[in-house]
Amino acid sequence: MPDPRADIAVIGGSGFYSFLADPTDHRVATPYGEVKVSTGEVAGRRVAFLPRHGEHHEFPPHRINYRANLWALRTVGVRQVLGPCAVGSLQPALGPGTLVLPDQLVDRTYRREQTYVDSGASHVPYADPYCPRTAAHVLATEPDVTGGGAMVVIEGPRFSTRAESQWYAAQGWALVNMTGVPEAPLARELGMCYSALALVTDLDAGLEEGEGVNQEEVFAMFGENIERLKEMLERVIGTLPDPDGCTCSTWMDGMDLPYDVPGPTA
Repeated sequence: MPDPRADIAVIGGSGFYSFLADPTDHRVATPYGEVKVSTGEVAGRRVAFLPRHGEHHEFPPHRINYRANLWALRTVGVRQVLGPCAVGSLQPALGPGTLVLPDQLVDRTYRREQTYVDSGASHVPYADPYCPRTAAHVLATEPDVTGGGAMVVIEGPRFSTRAESQWYAAQGWALVNMTGVPEAPLARELGMCYSALALVTDLDAGLEEGEGVNQEEVFAMFGENIERLKEMLERVIGTLPDPDGCTCSTWMDGMDLPYDVPGPTA
């Protein structure tokens, strides 16, 4: 049986349904359902890949089985997760085609399971929701990436009204997205380093006149930039620093968690 283990994962966003050149598919059982995870080599590293919305974009943002996805990745040994995603811009300076590494997250979702804590008390530190080591590495090696800014995550599947978009922008937030929660907090609960790699596909409704944002526009812009995004991911993966000692996992040290963090069997 092929070895399913991997150290790094890429979770593909809208229009990003494949990544590995010669993948091996695995069905990974989790307490939250079975997940198909593909593994292979990228830049000499063992990498896992799964498309966030399914192979045929069958899952809208509020129906994605986030808990199963992250659990499955941790089960095969993943400790670092790169989460490319499509985002709308709330700031005129971040135009379509801009790659952004946000450093903050605002949760405006309201009906998603976003924790593995179903009993007892376990409070994860989350002041800084994205991995600082990964961010420092990406920004030092990829001059095309803009660092910083808060990404507000909305419930979806509808886009924002103009009033909502203008309110988000007035708070100083930079990006709007539909999938960053609960992906990021679940990764933290499992001790994985997580970074969102956001591709701006549009100016959000509060910055635009006319009809506002539509799905065709978003998918088209993501499609135009998919190869650029994949090339950047390959470069990042090839030189990604070791996660040992990162605060994304050391927060667990000495804690009695109400769930067992999964991992690969020998």
